[in-house]
Amino acid sequence: MHSVRLDLHKGGAAGSLLVLGGARSGKSRFAENAITALPGPRIYLATGRAFDDEMHDRIARHKRERASAGWQTVEEALNVADVLHQHASTPVLLDCLTLWLTNLLLDEREVEGPTTALLASLHARTAPTVMVGNEVGLGIVPQSPLGRRFRDEAGLLHQRLAACVGKVVFVAAGLPMVLKSEGAST
Repeated sequence: MHSVRLDLHKGGAAGSLLVLGGARSGKSRFAENAITALPGPRIYLATGRAFDDEMHDRIARHKRERASAGWQTVEEALNVADVLHQHASTPVLLDCLTLWLTNLLLDEREVEGPTTALLASLHARTAPTVMVGNEVGLGIVPQSPLGRRFRDEAGLLHQRLAACVGKVVFVAAGLPMVLKSEGAST
């Protein structure tokens, strides 16, 4: 993967990194590499839920991989801001924002309150935060109203986060492109 070094030693929103990209773009690998460059311990905040056997197997495989790499995994499908507050002084990788948003929508919860809480928790943190999200606005217009709402909410969430974090990277085909950075070097 192309090398991009980002200084992730600050906390707060300014010390946060948002990594966006499409499915299988290499964004999670980039995010993991960015945060494992920091001294441990570190937390992997996983938002995925298993609704079928394939997803159950995928989650189990990811847990095994993270355990062998020294991650502490915290699974939280909805209240990510609470986890970020509870672990304010520990580096956290939140993967993934769009699964979190999916969970909110499928549980028929409103999005504004949890988004505002997420932003507040970023500002209050003293350790770096790396967040991963799927860029879903580059494809076709979804056919269903829920699909269109999801696409719209994801785009708005990413815009709000990008406006407040210090660093934003877009990954395509395993290649990171720095969109916003305070103190990055390539």
